[in-house]
Amino acid sequence: MDYKERITTDPNIMLGKPIIKGTRITVELILRKLSEGMTIDELLEAYPHLTKDDILAALSYSADVISQEELIAT
Repeated sequence: MDYKERITTDPNIMLGKPIIKGTRITVELILRKLSEGMTIDELLEAYPHLTKDDILAALSYSADVISQEELIAT
């Protein structure tokens, strides 16, 4: 999945956090709701502007961000 077609940032929208294009729905919100046990179908019902591909793009984006993190051993 190429999330770059669906995820964007704009310093004037949601303080520059990554969002789904054309919405004010942040990647963070999607991840939080999924981590709280909300299903994809429930997310789609709660946020009608979202598509399943938007949710998958948020997951893909998050995986890429985490894969590029530099871990420091403590």
